[in-house]
Amino acid sequence: MPVTRRTVLERLAATSEAERGETTTAEALATGLEAPVDEIEEHLRRLTACELARTAPDGEVRVTVTGEELLELDTEGTVVVDCPDRRRGP
Repeated sequence: MPVTRRTVLERLAATSEAERGETTTAEALATGLEAPVDEIEEHLRRLTACELARTAPDGEVRVTVTGEELLELDTEGTVVVDCPDRRRGP
């Protein structure tokens, strides 16, 4: 069963920390969520595009303060985040 982007963000927030710069990896997230690494990497790319996650050049990833704040809203149902499509330009 595929995992949702929100589930990935929640796990990322539980295993990393924005202000202290604590990171994790896509592989560790995939293991914890029992999901394929490529599926988690796609979620992470999209979360990074929306500035809810930050991925370092070495592949380490962490939640951002914005990602933590979004989760703190404790919304029920779907949350729509409009991210710029960086391939199309401004």
